[in-house]
Amino acid sequence: MRPELLAPAGDMECLQAALRYGADAVYLSGKNFGMRSSPANFGTEELQQAVQQAHTRGVRVYVTCNIIPHSHELEPLSAFIKEAAVAGVDAFIIADVGVLRLAKKYAPQVDVHISTQAGVANYAAARMFYELGASRVVLARELALEEISQLRAKTPPALEIEAFVHGAMCMSFSGRCLLSNYMVGRDANHGDCAQPCRWRYALMEEKRPGQYFPILEDERGSYILNSRDLCMVGHIPELLQAGVTSLKIEGRAKAAYYTAVVTNAYRAALDAALCGEALPCWVEDEVEKVSHRAYHTGFYMGDEPGQETETGGYIRDWEVAAVCVGHCADSAVLLQRNRFFKGETLEVLEPGQPPFSLVAEHMTDIDGNPLESACHAAMTVLLHTDAELKEGAYLRRRRV
Repeated sequence: MRPELLAPAGDMECLQAALRYGADAVYLSGKNFGMRSSPANFGTEELQQAVQQAHTRGVRVYVTCNIIPHSHELEPLSAFIKEAAVAGVDAFIIADVGVLRLAKKYAPQVDVHISTQAGVANYAAARMFYELGASRVVLARELALEEISQLRAKTPPALEIEAFVHGAMCMSFSGRCLLSNYMVGRDANHGDCAQPCRWRYALMEEKRPGQYFPILEDERGSYILNSRDLCMVGHIPELLQAGVTSLKIEGRAKAAYYTAVVTNAYRAALDAALCGEALPCWVEDEVEKVSHRAYHTGFYMGDEPGQETETGGYIRDWEVAAVCVGHCADSAVLLQRNRFFKGETLEVLEPGQPPFSLVAEHMTDIDGNPLESACHAAMTVLLHTDAELKEGAYLRRRRV
């Protein structure tokens, strides 16, 4: 199998960003049964449209059915499996062996990928799932590159190996956590995690109720459970050498801009690696231009990533000013996302290209009236420019 770039799609806009910016495959969820309930996700008709749009571009669609289900959920889950198979999805991502059996019963023509939630950390487990009918395993996130090489050497060559390369991590083993359940009653293993690992914590002594003793890592408190974000964009050759066949970007709860930027960066990195070329100089800077926590290489290099103790929040140095939605005469039609001004230098992100700068010198509204700024949410702006902006291009600005 040619190495695959797998991008997240939390809604139709994110799907289209993944398709434009170079994904070989996308993973998404129906309205239920996936491990992310916060995105819009895809209803029946939307799922059919998503599959059609992706397949038109030669992109595969994988549907997450990776919750840990209870008995009362099995009947509706079986119905969803049939529905997704009719829509033409290419694979189900599954964590539970009972759901694996249901998929083989009700949609035998659809491939099964074993979710990272199953915690596949050794070749014996990978072999077992292959013998049960899985075509792919998504590895536990806690493996080093050397361990992946060993697993690859002792599993059938036909078994595909998928691994996360970018995005949020958490302090639990491969995402299986109960903190959210206990603290706020939101089931993390049904896609409804409240992310309490990101909260600030203090100590309280039992005989002094209500009296908090701060654990100070900075003036804001402590983030003792707060993990860093994964970033392997500079290590694609090592992942391929270890035997990874699908490079997975985390982020179904992220915006379309995130999907576009990260997919574009990893597309360039993967293509360079496959050609034996050096990483393009702009790629590592590019992943800094999305909302993220401090980056780390996870467990891949044989050490633990540890916590991000400096802040519980995100690094957000850039923001989207507008997205190009079409053209009118000699102007690009922009949909405003954040305020920007006439004469301001913006950076443009287009599919398959390094970013470039553009000065917003000549701006009008849809009636041709000159604009000094794009100051209203979601307003339409005509930008007169010699640059031929592609539909779906993002214009962004550094935050001040």
